[in-house]
Amino acid sequence: MPPAKTPIKKIETKELSKSITKNQLVYKKFRSRVKASYDNGKRTQQIIVNLRIEKSKAIWMSANMIVPIAKLLITPDKVSFYEKFQKTFFEGDVSFINRQFNTSFEFEDIQNLLMGLPLADINRGRWETISHPKYYVLTPQSNKIRFRPTFFFDPNSFLLLEQRFMVPGTQQSLTIRYSNHQKLEGEFVPGEVQISLFDGSDLTRIILEYTRVEFPDRISIPFDIPVDYQPIEM
Repeated sequence: MPPAKTPIKKIETKELSKSITKNQLVYKKFRSRVKASYDNGKRTQQIIVNLRIEKSKAIWMSANMIVPIAKLLITPDKVSFYEKFQKTFFEGDVSFINRQFNTSFEFEDIQNLLMGLPLADINRGRWETISHPKYYVLTPQSNKIRFRPTFFFDPNSFLLLEQRFMVPGTQQSLTIRYSNHQKLEGEFVPGEVQISLFDGSDLTRIILEYTRVEFPDRISIPFDIPVDYQPIEM
């Protein structure tokens, strides 16, 4: 399907899904310096994060405030982190992250969220195209999905610009917006990721600005919890 400045009307959903999949980011290893901002309405914070991803294997982050202050490692089976101020560490699974944000993520979801890819497979199940003047919009036909997604794609590049997740019957929502895409080795990587989580009463925003992005041939994932650190329960 050819690119266009505006969405083609009455497009076949299967044809649209094929074009989106064909233009999706393909990578094996990813590395970036990230300026991360956090705001939950009560507290704001900014830190610099070194991000490394080995696809389907590991997501590694090292947070810095002049000097390294914490490290996080997420694998399909485990979530581990330690911080240097209180000399504490945590080891568990992805349910730890879900408890913090009232989500139901798995490893692949977190990986896709960071890389500007849909958190649901648009080539599986039944999807429908919703008419929109600026974007191609895809959503599942079924209403029996706990976290119902809606995806917004650019009609020219087929890049994912936004994905929204609503919990039916509640005001809970998760919105992820992608902008300032950077072209690297023929692939497009988001330059900025904006995450907005509304739990029905409070709004939390996380903004990730990617700089110095690269697809290295080799990548190291250094993670060793110091022996004198104390475990904590989360």
